[in-house]
Amino acid sequence: MVAVDAARTHAQAVLRVRGRALAAAALPAALAAVLTAGRLTGRIGAPGSPDAAAWDAVRLVVAAVAALGLLLAALVTRSHRRAVPPVTPAVRLDPAEAPELYRLIGDLAERLEVPVPSAVELTPDCDSWLEEAPGPLHRHHEPPAPVLVIGSPFLWWMRAGELRALLAPVVAGTAASADPEIAAARRFVRSLDAALGDRHRGPAALVDRINRALLRSCREHSAALEHAVAAAASEQAKAVDYGLRIAAQEQVGLAYAGWDRLLTRVAEPAWRLGRHPTHLNAGVVAALTELSRRDRLADGYGTRLGDRPACDLLEEPGRIDAEVSRVAAALLHEEPATGWCELDWADYPCAVVDLGWRTQAAALHAALDRPGTPGDRPSAGPADGPSLARLLARLKAGESEQLAAALAGQVARAARVTPPTAPVRSGRELLVEHITATVCCAAADAGAATPGLDWLDGPVLLPAGRRADLGPAVCAAVEQGDDAPLRAWLESAGVRLERPVRLSG
Repeated sequence: MVAVDAARTHAQAVLRVRGRALAAAALPAALAAVLTAGRLTGRIGAPGSPDAAAWDAVRLVVAAVAALGLLLAALVTRSHRRAVPPVTPAVRLDPAEAPELYRLIGDLAERLEVPVPSAVELTPDCDSWLEEAPGPLHRHHEPPAPVLVIGSPFLWWMRAGELRALLAPVVAGTAASADPEIAAARRFVRSLDAALGDRHRGPAALVDRINRALLRSCREHSAALEHAVAAAASEQAKAVDYGLRIAAQEQVGLAYAGWDRLLTRVAEPAWRLGRHPTHLNAGVVAALTELSRRDRLADGYGTRLGDRPACDLLEEPGRIDAEVSRVAAALLHEEPATGWCELDWADYPCAVVDLGWRTQAAALHAALDRPGTPGDRPSAGPADGPSLARLLARLKAGESEQLAAALAGQVARAARVTPPTAPVRSGRELLVEHITATVCCAAADAGAATPGLDWLDGPVLLPAGRRADLGPAVCAAVEQGDDAPLRAWLESAGVRLERPVRLSG
């Protein structure tokens, strides 16, 4: 109860900011009305009195200030009414698509004695929260219960009991949405935030300054309000699955690590080639399973297999996974996902790994032909590329810097067309990466290895023994001009140095 009372106190402070703003806009108009009434009744500056002219001047000034204040108030109000709050990209789940999930959430809300969330959405993120239900920000009647947004990796990695424990404090937060003062304060802050623009001239710039000033005045109380609401929800949820929630929180960290690794190491190479993996959430399960096997970070994973996975609460997990994966591609890659080719995990080695290597080999071929100058990123190189003998000779001759500069120029030119999605790498790093890709192509052409998918590392050369010493050998050739380790690796793989590398699949 203490946290709830604190939340209401901060909500009232936010609403006082709104009240003072309204009073500041209305006060000049009220004063102008008093002065006008005084003239009409003869009590203030009556016609013919000695001070009539002075009071007339005062009335004109006050009336002008009142008109300006009311105009600004109208503009600010209009900016709030037209404001469109940012929408978190998510996949809406209808009750028919996840009846058991809705039932689990409804049971939670009933046990916690709070309003049931009005809807459930899945987002490609490792977090869960409540969002205000869609609708105009300026309404003053009782708003509907908020929408429950659940991080999709939780549904695929966690067990049903763990998910219930994890969602208990989130669902408990719906109680705040039923409090009129808290709901009104939240609407006011959201309308201020949504109305902010980047305008520097005219009345719109003045409206922006007013909105920013109001937002600064209530930001501290707004943050304290949300903190108090979260504390109250957490305290209230202790009565539901508290012991299991500790175990669930451990799985949250694990799910985040696996999700981040899958996106950066596995999904990003596919997105760069215009391929859209359709089952990212199933992939994170595979990644975390491999992590538990390799590093034993998921202690007790074997015992958890006997419990029901949370994704079983969905009627069609595969279809929902595909929808969430599309949202992830559009949101996280920062490029439109329209027109992309859908990709099953089984096709990843051929469609992403092999194609990506050969695309990089083609870029290296262009750099060999034009050292030191930016080259166009080849969309489709010739069938035959550079021979490894020619490449090694250039590295031994100390031309690494020129080749690195040429590759960096190609990447910079491509970045002006395509928004960058990863930190900029140095030319030397690019050169190591492209040479490694070219060597992998040569090894695959020789039948000594095949492109493969590692759930934690992304594109790899199989078997693992073939790639163990490749990285250090390439680095030695690039950084020191010492091609002996790389020549030894190629010889052991049966790769003929004079044979041109194939640039097309």
